[in-house]
Amino acid sequence: MAVISHNRADRLRKCLESLERADGRERLQLIVVDNGSRDGSPQVVEEFPDVQLIRLPKNFGLTKAMNLGWRAADAEYVLFLHEDTEVEPNVAALLADALDADPAVAAVCPLLVRASGMPAPQLGSLPPDGDWEPAPAGSEPIAVDYPRGAAAMVRVFLIKAIRQIDERYGQFGGDADLAAQILRAGKKILLIPAARVRHYADRPQEPLDRADFLLGRAIFMGKYLGFLAGLRARLGAILGPLVRLQLAVVGHTVSGQKIDGTQG
Repeated sequence: MAVISHNRADRLRKCLESLERADGRERLQLIVVDNGSRDGSPQVVEEFPDVQLIRLPKNFGLTKAMNLGWRAADAEYVLFLHEDTEVEPNVAALLADALDADPAVAAVCPLLVRASGMPAPQLGSLPPDGDWEPAPAGSEPIAVDYPRGAAAMVRVFLIKAIRQIDERYGQFGGDADLAAQILRAGKKILLIPAARVRHYADRPQEPLDRADFLLGRAIFMGKYLGFLAGLRARLGAILGPLVRLQLAVVGHTVSGQKIDGTQG
């Protein structure tokens, strides 16, 4: 399991506590990739002696952290988690069983639920538009195109086959690209409703976050729909916020600044 963490120490502690209660915990490798937290998150990991910490000097974004997480995992499958999740004890086993049962399935995800237990926004579209819908009601596994990357288990060999998750993406877009690669390979992504994970998506979006999403979408469009589609998306990333007078977002999209401060 690879938990990606950034400046949410309390959430990280709750996430790790839930993972420590997982069925078959002694067989699970837990890794935290901390993206330059300054709130004591690395010290939280020290409270859990059987959890491996990869500590980064700054926030490189989710995509790079996910790559570091799966490379450190000594396993056939890796369960990516955001630190704002809490996992029920049977989740890892149910997801792994679903992968074991069907080689045509390259990734599986649990049902994301709110604190109340009601389904949380989870399913997006490709190309990504930033909108999420709750999963439809039902108890049987269903094929999905793009589940939210807050909780997803992936076959490691598939990531190795594409070398890595494309690090042109920063905070946003890496999970969409991975989903697109799976579908392009003719494989399936299944949502397993019996596996439930609480998701607390309560962090406000800053201008740099919004710019990173818009730039990531432009990268996705260019990669999968061609140069002109990518160019139009890049122009839209600038003009859309400009029309809305979101000048801080415009500054980041004009410069192409990613979440880690580099230019994409």
